[in-house]
Amino acid sequence: MPEKNYDKYSRVLRQTAIEAGAKIMEIREQKFDVSYKEDSSPVTLADQAAEKIILRDLQKVAPEIPVVAEESASDGKIPQVTDQFWLVDPLDGTKEFIAGGTDFTVNIALIENGKPTFGIIYTPATQKLYTAKNPYKATIQDVDASLNQGVECPIHVRNGERDNLTALASKSHLDDKTKAFLEKINIKNHISAGSSLKFCVVAEGNADIYPRFGPTMEWDIAAGHAILNAAGGSVTNPDGSAFRYNKLNFRNDAFIAKGQF
Repeated sequence: MPEKNYDKYSRVLRQTAIEAGAKIMEIREQKFDVSYKEDSSPVTLADQAAEKIILRDLQKVAPEIPVVAEESASDGKIPQVTDQFWLVDPLDGTKEFIAGGTDFTVNIALIENGKPTFGIIYTPATQKLYTAKNPYKATIQDVDASLNQGVECPIHVRNGERDNLTALASKSHLDDKTKAFLEKINIKNHISAGSSLKFCVVAEGNADIYPRFGPTMEWDIAAGHAILNAAGGSVTNPDGSAFRYNKLNFRNDAFIAKGQF
């Protein structure tokens, strides 16, 4: 895909993510109901309102590219996709959002030939904006009180020392397989984060590895995968093979996200 399209997507969709994040925060200031899907995961008006904003702008910026979005998919609205499609998670970390925490994110990613090539993650509570501007450049920006984008700074994974690696574990999914994996590679340091923000922590060089052995959906991780790749890291299957998208029902098995070591 010509880089000019990535530039257009970056210019338009970063503002989209910020607008979706502002709507999420607006709803959090009000009383809102929590519903539950068939898989027992929670959903709120904020999830639905943010997705509506994102779908509106994707239709404007790239009407020819199909969109697989979490809340639409939950309603059975899943388009046929081939080698190019969007993956959208309008509010990843809904439990954190409901609990009054800060680790929840807006996620938009472009998949091309089974790989994420462009992605945006916005953290509404802390107003950090992460972008994989293309497959080789990742950046971070602060968003100010007027919701304007600040100075764009490149980010890159660190070159970790194998005897002093830091692992990033989910706040809510630290299972026995994950613990065993971390013991096997002799991890001494641990930090915790929620939602797709974990990929950004590795991409910024603040941790070295994020293993996940529990189930996730493709829209949960695609934007984070794009940002980590563009920052010099990787996401693979546990055996080191390539992690691909457009799988059956868009469901993921285990994966390992890491920097360079």
